[in-house]
Amino acid sequence: MTADHAWERRVTELWAAIDGHEPAAFVEKMRELTGERPPGDAIAAFELASANDSVGYGDAAVPLYRSALEGGLPAGLRRRAVIQLASTLRNLGELEESLAYLRAERGAGSDDLDDAVVAFLALALVDAGREKEAASLALTALARHLPRYNRSLANYARELLEGPEGA
Repeated sequence: MTADHAWERRVTELWAAIDGHEPAAFVEKMRELTGERPPGDAIAAFELASANDSVGYGDAAVPLYRSALEGGLPAGLRRRAVIQLASTLRNLGELEESLAYLRAERGAGSDDLDDAVVAFLALALVDAGREKEAASLALTALARHLPRYNRSLANYARELLEGPEGA
């Protein structure tokens, strides 16, 4: 097992035990683990941002997410960092910045987190007072996963924004 794999395993184990720690103690344990990485390590910044975010320390998480993104995260972690940063910004009342990140992420490619991007975009839209747009996005994403009624639900979702056909 390489040093990187051993470190990743220890991070995974700490995440699995999050509920057994007080918030500050969890963040401190993550800080110790991430301190083992080289200065400026993007993955370490992401893990520490996530730890702070998960226990409600959003103000501390935001600059760490930014550092992680600037440091060049691998694609899968980069997308998670964008989603998590945008969600934290929404929680901190920075709606326009949250919306900008999530809208950009929708056009940044496609993977198994597409619906997560849409879900967090819908939450930000609700907070911005754009509930119909939020519902339309969420229902459109949901329609792809239903065993039946896909076309009908997609049409109803579109009608939320455009009005009924022929109206």
